[in-house]
Amino acid sequence: MTATIIDGKAVAAELRAEIASRVAALAFQPGLAVVLVGDNPASTVYVRNKDRAAAAAGIAARTIRLPADTAEAALLATIAALNADPAIDGILVQLPLPPQIRPRAVIEAIDPEKDVDGFHPLNVGRLHEGHPHLVPCTPLGVMRLLAHAKVPIRGAQAIVLGRSSIVGKPMAALLINADATVTVAHSRTRNLAAECRRADLVVAAVGRPELVRGDWIADGATVIDVGINRTAEGKLVGDCATAECAASASAITPVPGGVGPMTIACLLANTLTAALARRGLEPA
Repeated sequence: MTATIIDGKAVAAELRAEIASRVAALAFQPGLAVVLVGDNPASTVYVRNKDRAAAAAGIAARTIRLPADTAEAALLATIAALNADPAIDGILVQLPLPPQIRPRAVIEAIDPEKDVDGFHPLNVGRLHEGHPHLVPCTPLGVMRLLAHAKVPIRGAQAIVLGRSSIVGKPMAALLINADATVTVAHSRTRNLAAECRRADLVVAAVGRPELVRGDWIADGATVIDVGINRTAEGKLVGDCATAECAASASAITPVPGGVGPMTIACLLANTLTAALARRGLEPA
């Protein structure tokens, strides 16, 4: 079997175009604020890409850059000002943060109605209750890829490798809400390969290069590779050995070009969702 490649770049481009069309039809311009503390090179590039994508979609993007030695109280004051700013519909504080700042305090300070990362405890609770509002962008992107590829989820056996609050746990919740039977695996899971072989859908989000091998994948399973790792040779690889897994899978996401492009596209989608909800408007 040769797996169908799920093209995240193409799906993300379609989503961004759809958002741009919907934004153009609004009587107001949604606003997104991104706060970057310090000068982490990867974060700087990521924030720049977010700015460009927002501008292309017609969303007013405001980037606030703070020095690496910013005190937690100063960052919280910045967030409070953005919470009170009627022109801002979405707030995102780029992670990771410098060691003097507690990420939890920052996440909890963001107005949950402007929490376009979907990390605030209120939005986490909404998701796990089955009434999601603003959902973490990467898992939301995975669900859109599955829908685009017409992967059947209801009744499927799914396994999520990874239990982070950013990807693993919300991913499992979204799949449960879609009526999958979900196993969440992690570093303490016994017989991980055997657990994967039982699954119709494998979502790998552990940050370990090419952990998932071809003989872990059941014939006809769908493989979603969230991981992005750089080898010693400088090559980007996922959490799955793509060529091996593709020999058994029916569909698979590549790295790069799979899940990655969906994250920023879904950030824009969340910004639009927040903008509409704050004005009492129903999503189109």
